[in-house]
Amino acid sequence: MLTGQAALLRQHGLRVTAQRLAVLRAVTAASHVTADAVADTVRTEAGSISLQAVYDALGVLVEAGLVRRIQPAGSPARFEARVSDNHHHVICRFCGRVSDVDCAVGYAPCLTAADDHGYVIDEAEVIYWGRCPQCASEVAT
Repeated sequence: MLTGQAALLRQHGLRVTAQRLAVLRAVTAASHVTADAVADTVRTEAGSISLQAVYDALGVLVEAGLVRRIQPAGSPARFEARVSDNHHHVICRFCGRVSDVDCAVGYAPCLTAADDHGYVIDEAEVIYWGRCPQCASEVAT
């Protein structure tokens, strides 16, 4: 019998490999993680893995819908396992901290475009920028 994450890979038509399992575990364990951080986590857990192998595994997991990729302006791509809803993100301009923001409307695409140009919109990606509480308190003092 397959473990939960191995079964999940199979349900999405993916071959179960040690690298994919390790990458999926790393993304699930840490929200909004970079590929470099995933590689560090996998290396700690399973030994040697190339950064290219991490990117390859992340690409497969994103394409299968098991991992979500966001790429804020001026920042490396980040990956998360929260894929079951259409939530947004808030990012600190100073320290780069990323947090989830639930959709205010509550359903996808959660924003109605003023002019959709004939597109059938199925997702809206919103990124709020500002200063996290810690950075804001440091500036105030």
